[in-house]
Amino acid sequence: QVQLVESGGGLVQAGGSLRLSCAASGRTFSPWRSGWFRQAPGKEREFVASIVWSSGMTLYADSVKGRFTISRDYAKKTVSLQMNSLKPEDTAVYFCAARLEYGSSPYQMGAYDYWGPGTQVTVSS
Repeated sequence: QVQLVESGGGLVQAGGSLRLSCAASGRTFSPWRSGWFRQAPGKEREFVASIVWSSGMTLYADSVKGRFTISRDYAKKTVSLQMNSLKPEDTAVYFCAARLEYGSSPYQMGAYDYWGPGTQVTVSS
């Protein structure tokens, strides 16, 4: 079993930055893809970014392109999300997710095997 735990959330002013991290524990963690999703109050959970561990290939939602950067650290077995130029509409609970084996549909929640409990990000105007 794999457990994912996010950290780094908090309150920041518009235009500021935050860096989220997702650490894995449990069985040997060797994912094929990791992703970040977010869920704002009253809205559905939505895709933010993903990364393929072996190639480093990244995908981003249009709403965060150019502002967010996803990265992975093999040694620490962590995946991070650097968020710059934050906007009030980025306010949400952010979740990390992992898929162990090769697969498509990185934008869909069902494509991931494990999820963290989430971390709150609040951007004030």
